[in-house]
Amino acid sequence: MPELLPRAADRFTGIVRAIEPADFGAPTPCADYDVRALLRHLLYWGPFLLAAARRTEAPAPGGGEVALDLGEDWADRLDRQAADLTEALLRPGARDGMTDFGGNPLPASMLYAMVYDEFVIHGWDLATATGRPFDLETEIATDLYELLAPTADVAREMKVYGPEVPVPASAPILDRLLGLTGRDPAWTPPVR
Repeated sequence: MPELLPRAADRFTGIVRAIEPADFGAPTPCADYDVRALLRHLLYWGPFLLAAARRTEAPAPGGGEVALDLGEDWADRLDRQAADLTEALLRPGARDGMTDFGGNPLPASMLYAMVYDEFVIHGWDLATATGRPFDLETEIATDLYELLAPTADVAREMKVYGPEVPVPASAPILDRLLGLTGRDPAWTPPVR
């Protein structure tokens, strides 16, 4: 339900705004990312997602995620990026037909799912990594689960998700969504 995307974006940006530079070195549930690297990942790929959502030319790749400088305004940039993505994907017709993502044709509906996924799943990653609560409305978790479940195996083949983590059918929907995307709902940061 597209009307849930702004609520997911608000939840995401609330988590981002709570992160402090002291959190940057904390490991996240994404095996190869600490908080700093995950923020770089989001800032690097956001303009590509936005270009695809607006059906405009993608930015030049530059030096990749690792070369991206967070700068002092990283939270403001992520906040603006989330607002821009939400606005672009809620325009009439934005989720119809095909678009181009970094030179690859992609159904616009899949792009929408990718952005929604980024807000919710990476929002959970950041909240969990920094020891903050992640209170997601059941309606959003259910909607995203139903959107992602049909293509989760393809996402795993493309290495977007890790192996599915078994979660009981009786578990809360957020836990089942996390397991579907290759995350252990019981993950906690290792003791540092």
